[in-house]
Amino acid sequence: MQDPKPEVWLRGPIPEIPLLLQPAAHALLQSSEEIERYLLDFPEDKLWIKIAGRASVGFHLQHITGVLDRMMTYAKSENLSELQFNYLSQEGKPNEQLHTKDLIINFQNKTEQAVSFFKTLTEATLKEERTVGRKKLPSTTLGLLFHAAEHSQRHVGQLLVTVSVLTYSEN
Repeated sequence: MQDPKPEVWLRGPIPEIPLLLQPAAHALLQSSEEIERYLLDFPEDKLWIKIAGRASVGFHLQHITGVLDRMMTYAKSENLSELQFNYLSQEGKPNEQLHTKDLIINFQNKTEQAVSFFKTLTEATLKEERTVGRKKLPSTTLGLLFHAAEHSQRHVGQLLVTVSVLTYSEN
């Protein structure tokens, strides 16, 4: 599972991304690379298996994509759409129509959208107040986007442990 390249944050700044968003962009791109690497040759029949009552690999993949999408919506000062609420209600529900490769691509596409969105922001925009959810809890544009990135990293770590347990075999 070793990657010959240095981690994304050690490859230098990403062009056109505001300085304050560099860590979030690096974390999202790192997550994108890691899930692809961790799930190389992952058995499709294990996608929805839960271990010790914890989330399945399928849930983690859906969830990090959904959270990133929702945080970008809030960062734009928009409300969630019915499509987003529907996606949220389906996160983690076993679906034989969804395959590991598709879920990886969905997250990678959402990450590309996020990086493109980051390029449209200014330092002033990052400090603007934003609200989260129906309760309109307080945050900022930077807070939302940082949360999306750290949340993705957290779930990638959980995904790695789940993949490891599901695929571990003594040789």
